Amino acid sequence: MYDLLKGLRVVEGSAFVAAPTCGLYLAQFGAEVIRFDNIGGGPDFRRWPLAENGRSLYWEGLNKAKKSVALDLSRPEGREIAQRLAAAPGDDGGLFVTNFPVDGFLSYETLRKLRDDLVCVRVLGWADGSQGMDYTINSALGLPLMTGPVGDERPVNHVLAAWDLLTGAYCAFSMVSALLARMRGQGGREVRCSLSDIGAATMANLGFTAETMLSGHQRPRMGNDVFGAFGRDFTTKDGQKLMLLAITPKQWSKALDALGIGAEAAALEAELGVSFAKDEGLRFHHRERLYPLFERAFAAKTAAELTPAFDAGGVTWGSYQTLEAALEDPRLYKDNPLFETVAHPSGLSYPAPGAMGVIPQDDRLRVRPAPRLGQHTDEVLAEVLGLSGGEIAKLHDAGVVAGPEA
Repeated sequence: MYDLLKGLRVVEGSAFVAAPTCGLYLAQFGAEVIRFDNIGGGPDFRRWPLAENGRSLYWEGLNKAKKSVALDLSRPEGREIAQRLAAAPGDDGGLFVTNFPVDGFLSYETLRKLRDDLVCVRVLGWADGSQGMDYTINSALGLPLMTGPVGDERPVNHVLAAWDLLTGAYCAFSMVSALLARMRGQGGREVRCSLSDIGAATMANLGFTAETMLSGHQRPRMGNDVFGAFGRDFTTKDGQKLMLLAITPKQWSKALDALGIGAEAAALEAELGVSFAKDEGLRFHHRERLYPLFERAFAAKTAAELTPAFDAGGVTWGSYQTLEAALEDPRLYKDNPLFETVAHPSGLSYPAPGAMGVIPQDDRLRVRPAPRLGQHTDEVLAEVLGLSGGEIAKLHDAGVVAGPEA
């Protein structure tokens, strides 16, 4: 946690990954993020993975440091409160992130009638407004047909919701950018960020689309080979698999030195009339000739023999390990100051990360857990909307709002 955005109030009406990720990043940099949900929880409130007591670890992870308001969004009174929260007054308010549809009670035109300078960042599946989620966007982009073993035509879905996460980060950037424009007197605006456009643009930015357009076909499956460079998994004498990567000339030369195969690589260069040190593309092009050299070198030594030599020589390598093993890795989890053990609304205590960026000039503040659903309903209605205790009590009695779950 940092306090760079302290004083800003962002209202979040969302579910699933992209929009909650946007709110999470803003909260971890100090913004007050108020999330409203249906009483009893939205469609992501009980998403897997679940703790043994049935609580969603997913929901706890994506909603750290936020405040929670529970509303009955099926009723006009609940929807009106959501609208008023999104467009609440104040120089540091009027910031709304959502994945609700473009049309409807949370449309930009509807909210703009309540606050003309509203900044709204809206997550869409497809840019035309049709239904789409990370995995269906990914399948349309062709990546599952580029991923997997050579010669296997079955699509391979990814485990990581990459387009959701990229979209969430882009939304946070868009929110701060639009706020800066408003502060410069340019008024409010809506920014629509679709997973389809984020995915399509990213594929183009990385050269995937140009490559396919110019060649007439998409990239074939290559198993674990790193495209356009030299990188792959290799097996040591004791059966451990290590990832080796050599992109720069220095990485290449250090790998050859540590493995003791510089002379063999030089002989292959002479035979082919090329210089692997000068052109990473040549290492990739001739990888089938290079692999046997590396496979023999790896197979001749144990991981305990190779890895110290790699580290001493500055070789770029990594071990393949389970998440259980990663949890004991001091660089990732065990001794990483990014993580702090906190008590979560599930009643469980486990490490949770704060802001991922490191600011050497600032102290990283304590990690704040996700709220209990409806934990801040009364506080927000009073402080943001200025409702009296009697007015809030009537809303509770009518079932329009709810406090924290037991």
